[in-house]
Formats: sequence, structure tokens, C-alpha cells
Amino acid sequence: MRGYFVTGTDTGVGKTQVSVALLEVLRARGETPFALKPYETGGASDSEALWRAAGGWQPKASVCLFRFKRPLAPAMAAPGGDAGDPRKVKALLQRYAGHPVVVEGAGGLHVPLTPRQDVIDLAVLLGLPVVVVARAGLGTINHTTLTLLALLQRGARVAGVVLVQATRGREPSVRVNRAELERRFPRVRVVGPVPFVAQGGRRRAAFRVAVGALL
Repeated sequence: MRGYFVTGTDTGVGKTQVSVALLEVLRARGETPFALKPYETGGASDSEALWRAAGGWQPKASVCLFRFKRPLAPAMAAPGGDAGDPRKVKALLQRYAGHPVVVEGAGGLHVPLTPRQDVIDLAVLLGLPVVVVARAGLGTINHTTLTLLALLQRGARVAGVVLVQATRGREPSVRVNRAELERRFPRVRVVGPVPFVAQGGRRRAAFRVAVGALL
């Protein structure tokens, strides 16, 4: 399989925006990407955004395999504590192996999917290069370091880190986070930070510029 697995250092850090940007950049380069948000809780807005960004060619039902109403971690939202077998995710992607895929995870790496499997297990199973989305601000170095170490210890390929400024205002740490992460992980590409932009079109363009540097 070709493509990317998008994870985050936390929830709400910009994974969907990065996933959308990856899909849009792939389309701009003449590809027909396949979008997948295999586990979604609390609504369908993320998978809907991915479906549109991929061009709307695939059946909507193929964008999300396991959806639950409660806005909790998938295993917590699912009856019986099991949100669905990750092997079904891989089987679906293999049917679309002719397309580059963008898979958006749920929350961070250790969000539970089943009693024995977390998001990181899904990422390792799929074997796609991982894009880590990190909030640009205080705590970024710690959270991103922990995430990258977890991936590298499991033998995952890391495509890069996208730093995202999620709030207005100046945060002193934003100026130093990227350099420190590059010092700690010299073989990992770090891009951004994507600045906070209130206007939707300009913000999407800023994300496309950032992820374009990773492809």
C-alpha cells in the first residue's frame, strides 16, 4: 500500500486538517487518493471532510468502518469495549491498493480500539509511513518526543511531524519547538508551524503548503 497514516500527539491537534491537506495535494498531483477514518466517534464530520477532500469518488460507507455516537475513545464508545478488528481495516485498504491512501487515526497512539489493541497497533499493522500532527505550543517537545519514540520503538516509518498553531496569540515556545525536535530526531522531517488563521480557505492553503513539503 502507498500513502500515509496520520496520528496526533493529542486529540484536537489538527489531524483531520492535515489529512484533508494530504488528500488535496495528492489530487493536485494527479492521483486519485482513497480516504479512510476507520474509527470515528461523536459524529461523522471528520469522515465527511475526508470524503470531500478525496474527490467524493469512493462510496461514503467506505470512509469509516466503525462509527459510534458517544464522543469517547473508540473502545470506550463501543458496546463491550471492542470497536472493531483492525485487520478489517487492512483488508479494506488492500481492495483499494491501486490508490494512495490517507488513513486518519483516532486521537493519539495509545487510544484504545479493542481490549488489547491501541491506535499504534493499527498503524504498525498497516505499515504506512506515519505523519505526526503536534500542537505548536507549550508541551510540544514532551508530547512529540513520546509519540516519536513509541513509533520508532515499534519499527514504524515516520514520514514527518507537522506542527500546528491551534489558537490565537503569541506562544514563546513556538519559536523553539521545531529546532529542538530536529536536534533530538535529526532523521525526522519537521514542518511548520502552520500558523493560526481564522479564515477557512487561507488555513487550508497553509496546511497544503506544510504537507506538500513532506510528500
